[in-house]
Amino acid sequence: MNFDFSGKRVLITGAASGIGAAAAKALADAGAAHLVLVDLDVDRLNALDLPCETSCHAGDVADEALWKSIEDEGGALDAAFLNAGIAGNAAPFAQLSLEDWRKVMSVNLDGLFLSLRTAMRLANDGASMVVTASVAGVKAEPSIGPYGASKAGAIHMAKIAAKEGFPRKIRVNAIAPGGVDTAIWDGMPFFDDLVAKHHGDRAGALSEMAQAMTPMGRFESAEEIAAQVLFLLSEASGTITGTALVTDGGYSL
Repeated sequence: MNFDFSGKRVLITGAASGIGAAAAKALADAGAAHLVLVDLDVDRLNALDLPCETSCHAGDVADEALWKSIEDEGGALDAAFLNAGIAGNAAPFAQLSLEDWRKVMSVNLDGLFLSLRTAMRLANDGASMVVTASVAGVKAEPSIGPYGASKAGAIHMAKIAAKEGFPRKIRVNAIAPGGVDTAIWDGMPFFDDLVAKHHGDRAGALSEMAQAMTPMGRFESAEEIAAQVLFLLSEASGTITGTALVTDGGYSL
């Protein structure tokens, strides 16, 4: 399906890599006129080669000053993809420190609140927004407490924002991916061990993990998730609002 974002101004957080970068490319290819891109990684952010006007903002989404500067810059938004997030340390609650907990909550909830607040303030009537959650916010699994709790919170924040958006016909939805081939896995001890088992073959490690975790037997690509985001942001999704699109290959069933 082709989506038309001609003339649209869109905010994307976590835009420098993974799903965020894939969505930025897809939106630009679909005719977006201006992308407001936010990420900590300034080099990768500036290296995005997109066929539309962009304004890049390097910083932590949990930094209120970053969002004040974006609001001061002005410019109404037609859509927003609030995608920035981190996984954090994998450990049972009993082994987590308060610092571990707060690090994840700072990005995944405080950062989402600040970006959502700015998006709602700058949104045109009829704007649409998508929040990146996770199947971890729907299905409980051990050793991912901060991440799972933060993503469950993200889903509920999208629902509340959707209700608040009714008077201005602003739609807000969440997308809840399962396994996706992005850099979020890199550096996790269990995944690094799996890559080592496959003699450095990252694709082989991902395939083994997907076969074990996902009934459909594979993870999705960032480009597949981006296409689903564009559907939710586009007029093709009609009156869909306050929902969480679970896209996990059957993992949560």
